[in-house]
Amino acid sequence: MDRTAELRQLAADLREREVVADAWLAKSFTDRLFVVDLTTDAGVPEDIRGRLHEHDLYGANDVYDTGEGDESFAGAVGDATRHQFVDVQTRGDHQSYVVE
Repeated sequence: MDRTAELRQLAADLREREVVADAWLAKSFTDRLFVVDLTTDAGVPEDIRGRLHEHDLYGANDVYDTGEGDESFAGAVGDATRHQFVDVQTRGDHQSYVVE
């Protein structure tokens, strides 16, 4: 299974969890992001964080050294809390379009 398919399957699996409002792949300038919206503000449950780490997905705040207290918290979206994780296995491999 290729990396994209693997992560899409992980997102589908996580969406089955009651605490997960949504999960999907996104892209920053050069990195693939894995976004998880949770129905709670208690942070990412350890078992979910463990599954993400098994797939080389680590909190964007830690990877980018933002100085934020939570490794992945990206803000509130409606009734959900958004968490972003960087695919460190392919970090820097994704090209974004640049308009000159």
